[in-house]
Amino acid sequence: MYAEKDAADYDRQLALSPADVLAWVQATQPDAWDVLVKNHGAGAGQTLLSRLRASINQTGTLHVLRQGFDVLGVRAKVKMAQFKPALAMNPDIMQRYAANRLRVVRQVHYSVHNELNIDLVLFLNGIPVATVELKTDFTQSIDDAVDQYRFDRIPNPKGQDCEPLLTFPSGALVHFAVSSSEVRMTTRLAGPKTNFLPFNKGDNGAAGNPLNPNGHKTAYLWEAVWQRDSWLDILGRYLIAERDDKKNIKAIIFPRFHQLDVTRDLLSTVLDEGPGHKYLIQHSAGSGKTKSIAWTAHFLSDLHDDNDEKVFDSVIVVSDRNVIDGQLSEAIEGMQRNKGVVATIKGKSGSKSAELAEALSGDKKIVVCTIQTFPFALETVRELAATDGKRFAVIADEAHSSQTGEAAAKLKAVLSADELKEFEDGCEISSEDILVAQMAAKANDAGITYIAFTATPKAKTLENFGRVPDPSKPKGKDNLPAPFHVYSMRQAIEEEFILDVLQNYTTYKLAFKLATGGKELPKKQVEHSEAMKGIMRWVRLHPFNISQKVQIVVEHFREMVVPLLGGKAKAMVVTGSRIEAVRWQLAINKYITNMGYPIKTLVAFSGEVNDKESGPEPFKETSATMNPNLRGREISEAFKGDEYQVLLVANKFQTGFDQPLLCAMYVDKRLAGIQAVQTLSRLNRCHPGRDTNGADLSPNTAGQHIKRCRQMMKQAIDDRLIETNPFKGIKIDLRSDTSKNRYIDDIKAVAIIEACPDQEWRTLYALARYGGLRCPSEVLRLRWSDIQWDKGRFKVTAPKTERYGKGQRIVPLWPELRAELDDLSSLAQPGIECPTNAFVIQRYRDSEANLRTTFNKIVERAGLAAFPKPFMDLRASRRTELERTGRFANHVLNDWFGHSGAIAETHYLQTTEADFSEAGFIAPLTDPEGQLEGQSRLEGQSEGQAVGQQDSPQPIKTQKKPGKTGRLMVASGCGSAQKYTPEDSNL
Repeated sequence: MYAEKDAADYDRQLALSPADVLAWVQATQPDAWDVLVKNHGAGAGQTLLSRLRASINQTGTLHVLRQGFDVLGVRAKVKMAQFKPALAMNPDIMQRYAANRLRVVRQVHYSVHNELNIDLVLFLNGIPVATVELKTDFTQSIDDAVDQYRFDRIPNPKGQDCEPLLTFPSGALVHFAVSSSEVRMTTRLAGPKTNFLPFNKGDNGAAGNPLNPNGHKTAYLWEAVWQRDSWLDILGRYLIAERDDKKNIKAIIFPRFHQLDVTRDLLSTVLDEGPGHKYLIQHSAGSGKTKSIAWTAHFLSDLHDDNDEKVFDSVIVVSDRNVIDGQLSEAIEGMQRNKGVVATIKGKSGSKSAELAEALSGDKKIVVCTIQTFPFALETVRELAATDGKRFAVIADEAHSSQTGEAAAKLKAVLSADELKEFEDGCEISSEDILVAQMAAKANDAGITYIAFTATPKAKTLENFGRVPDPSKPKGKDNLPAPFHVYSMRQAIEEEFILDVLQNYTTYKLAFKLATGGKELPKKQVEHSEAMKGIMRWVRLHPFNISQKVQIVVEHFREMVVPLLGGKAKAMVVTGSRIEAVRWQLAINKYITNMGYPIKTLVAFSGEVNDKESGPEPFKETSATMNPNLRGREISEAFKGDEYQVLLVANKFQTGFDQPLLCAMYVDKRLAGIQAVQTLSRLNRCHPGRDTNGADLSPNTAGQHIKRCRQMMKQAIDDRLIETNPFKGIKIDLRSDTSKNRYIDDIKAVAIIEACPDQEWRTLYALARYGGLRCPSEVLRLRWSDIQWDKGRFKVTAPKTERYGKGQRIVPLWPELRAELDDLSSLAQPGIECPTNAFVIQRYRDSEANLRTTFNKIVERAGLAAFPKPFMDLRASRRTELERTGRFANHVLNDWFGHSGAIAETHYLQTTEADFSEAGFIAPLTDPEGQLEGQSRLEGQSEGQAVGQQDSPQPIKTQKKPGKTGRLMVASGCGSAQKYTPEDSNL
């Protein structure tokens, strides 16, 4: 319905179209209207409208549309919509269905504060259900429509009443941003934080929409989605209101286009073909399979044929997702009009088999079971289909589980030699595998419809479940089986629901080339100090020894992965067999312990592993030497928290494992075909803070990468692998960004150390600020045995410079630092010397990723603003401070700090306020009498002051007449006067 003057009839305060509300109630519920007129006379209409708005505000738009609302004096609920029933046998219901008033209104002035208007609003019986902002690609893009919603359509303006049309969940149910080529939608407006999802058909496996020879690419939206019956079907059956623990609506789920498309295609095809067929749904990770399965199960359980007879007696859903008791079951229950029609087989009342048989033979429309129960479910279903003539739909989620007896026996019969070998080493079984095995064991299941959901179907699955394009011809190269419906991984990546893991996939050999400017990996093992000098530590070791691989993995993880996601990033190591997993776990834990790293690992494998070289007793996942702190938890649950960072696996968790914090994978086995896709796809989950388009690099870091790539490509040209260098001509800027540098002077330094919560933090801070150590890498490696108290110095272990042959250096035991170390030593064990092999910093070793956060809290406690680069600033401040004293030669400071003079000038030395203060105390350009030559100390400064704790700069006595030496004398502010030539000065 549409009329030009409809916008004038819209009530902004009520967010309703009053004329349609009243017309609907009067036409479909005359008795209720008569009662209202009798009780309220001329005010009946306003009473109804006010009560309707109050009910919507209380329970939400979706609830009122589906359940109606109460009006005082009216016995039955007043219904605000009639959705199409599963059975079309009741003429009154069908009459009300035909009476639904669907209206589109243009240029709706919706705001109660101003005259802002929305391009289109869609109404159902006077209640707004959708808003639309339209853009044409000739003038504006889809992003302009999205921005209009985010920045101009604010549901809760600050300091003002909310906008009824835009408020969640009592306003419109969905908001569309539409251009000539794309559609996006959201169910909740939240200002700039509003998240819009694509609602596009896909373009030959990619994102977007295909060309439409008959009009706009997005014409499907108004021709198919908003078509009367389609739109009522979506509002009546598809939308899901998700609730929190307090039963408040926290989200409304509107189907994405592929979810709408696959469920409708399935229903239509099943009705045409009848029971007994197979359907393969290939939907990528990020497609929302849980919701797609829930909708499919719900709709199939209510499906009736042309004779109004049920197509299926029951629908069986198999899944091993962690949400089996929650999300999936709740989603299905939430769609059902009648409660208690969904049974989840948990075995709480005894045998799962008995519970399953009771559910299938009773009145349960949908039965949800795990993969362990799946073989029994199939047998029961087959028996009932054969003996009672019942018909079932079996929906198999992409479920995976460890080996089970009956499933394993059936699966072995259809495995190839290679598959059998991997299976015997603990390979997981999937519902897909079981279905294929069942198909091979028993081909004729006339009363059973099989629907398999998977992101990466195996060849056998395609063979058994795929559909040939031309059924009249035999299978062949030109008539290969294909999935019934596809939502591709490419589309999921381009729509940013998952990440493209191959963007950051690097082989060991390629990493070696990148680090060495194109050199080949040596084919024979030689001394590391000779063959690998100057190469990144994580790629310089021989690749075929577990202990060497462990070092590569751990060091790369620490340097490249740990900083991601605020220090919460995790990694997976994929090993080639169970025995390798055991040896990897022992080796990696030994290396981590020896290095003192705050990293914890878990290992996952099936059954027992006998490895006499590693230990006399068989190894299990629960063994004390494997996973000592599980405390009864499942490995997947333990890995979710902050306790563990690395998971080693052998034929487990490579498929069906969802961990959004997983940012890196180290693969130590051959991966091919579907297994490669499934394994690497563990990395494609999106998470706040994870970049969907690769790393967000600073210009300096990007420049370093470009420099390495340019070298590698040059080598490729020399080897005649390519003709041109794609990185040639790209300008890079390797200058240091000094905008974030902060100088921490004496006053600030003292304030910070006094704000430290304990002596260990005071020492940690002193090591960085007064010792100039890199934190955390050098600070956390310091042991008590490294300190030479009698000589006033200590040894620093420096992993960052180890690749340059400078893994250690000797540093003075500065007075400020010595005092803190003395206090910590006596505090650690009163009256007893600290164990020489113990680390100095003990309590904060497991919190390396949080040191920066904790330190900035200490800084704030000291009354200062947080530092952008806190530990770098501490080290830079010390280097600058010592440089200004003039007491130490440049090469001496370079040795103490473990860097070159060029690095110090580029990244560490800072111009401070003291430098500008001293500008007022500069001597004349010459000193003819040489009276200041050799002056070692400013007047009034005592010999006992520690470096960095001097008094304020004192003026230098100057001569009136310029001489001929051409030298400038400047007070350093904390030590002897210095000589500068004019060209050295930056004043």
